[in-house]
Amino acid sequence: MSKRRIYNVGPDGDQWKVKERGAKRAVGDFDNKADAIDRAKEVAKNQPLAQVVIRKQDGSIQTEYTYGRDPYPPKG
Repeated sequence: MSKRRIYNVGPDGDQWKVKERGAKRAVGDFDNKADAIDRAKEVAKNQPLAQVVIRKQDGSIQTEYTYGRDPYPPKG
């Protein structure tokens, strides 16, 4: 089973950064949040199992998206 890849979208000064958790380098730097979210979703959709975590300006989590087959789907 593939390990889930987690991509964080968050503020970095006056830009928005997309970075894979545990990576040293960012996937990209963007002037606005919408472009950063679009890029993170694009990268995540190309993985077997991935998650995008979008943060607000204050660093708190705003939204999360999961792509691929979730290894622990809820019953019901």
